[in-house]
Amino acid sequence: MIGMQLTGIHHLTAVSADAPGNKRFYTETLGMRMVKKTVNQDDTTAYHLFYADALASPGSDLTFFDFRTLPEKRGNNTITRTALRVSGEKTLAWWRERLSVAKVKIGDIHERDRRLTLDFEDPEGQRLALIDDGGKGEAHPWDRSPVPAEHQIRGLGPITMTVPDLSPTDQVLVKILEMREVRSYPHPESNKDRVVVYEMGEGGPAAELHVAVRPDLPRAHPGAGGVHHVAFRTPDDAQYEEWASRLEGLGVRNSGPIDRFWFRSLYFREPNHILFEIATDGPGFGVDEPMDSLGEKLVLPPFLECRRAQIESRLKPL
Repeated sequence: MIGMQLTGIHHLTAVSADAPGNKRFYTETLGMRMVKKTVNQDDTTAYHLFYADALASPGSDLTFFDFRTLPEKRGNNTITRTALRVSGEKTLAWWRERLSVAKVKIGDIHERDRRLTLDFEDPEGQRLALIDDGGKGEAHPWDRSPVPAEHQIRGLGPITMTVPDLSPTDQVLVKILEMREVRSYPHPESNKDRVVVYEMGEGGPAAELHVAVRPDLPRAHPGAGGVHHVAFRTPDDAQYEEWASRLEGLGVRNSGPIDRFWFRSLYFREPNHILFEIATDGPGFGVDEPMDSLGEKLVLPPFLECRRAQIESRLKPL
């Protein structure tokens, strides 16, 4: 047993081809707070937009790269649904009415994996779900959200990925990342297949990765409405360095340590080709702008600030 442990989902990064529409949906319809408006550090022609709770807490970040790309072709070897935590059956009913009025593609409230769940999609086909977390985990409502505090999204819930073969992914999750397999449940779209649940840290809906096994599907093709990667939380730099050493020692090909300024990152692909990231909780989004005005202007990390004029000239206004 290693001396460090992942504590939950840190963030999920998806793909949009419509940054202005993306901002409208996630801030106005879903009522999330834009906590950082910046650029993809590896492709500065693209926005990187971060939506989260009032405090920009790790574990509440849903982020988007603005890539000019065709829609995703759905299939295997990718992340296929992102859950967002809310509290209570009444809140789910409130959301079903709100999303129906907004003409969002939406399902019915149903029970999945012992939790009430409401599946829906954003305007670009991003597959999402609201789940009742039973009030478990942190929640920091934003007082300027158009959504009442009691109904606001509390943070990220379980992330579901779909693979053709569980065994190699299981080896990475259990033996390298020290996750625990805790249960399984029937796949919602295929009676013959199952979804296996892995948990991190203290467990619970904010610290689960769900792995659906669907050998019948073709491989997905990346695009708008798809997911780029999922990041897992590590609490501090010391444990982050241990994870970097662990991956190197086990011969896992990885990015090596990368400083994203607001957190430190470490990337690698699991055997079914899905991109994982290990990210530190800190220093956080308040290091370079006041907490009460997060996300209101374009912010660049210090190593890109010298290129601001060039970068801004290539971005479309939001």
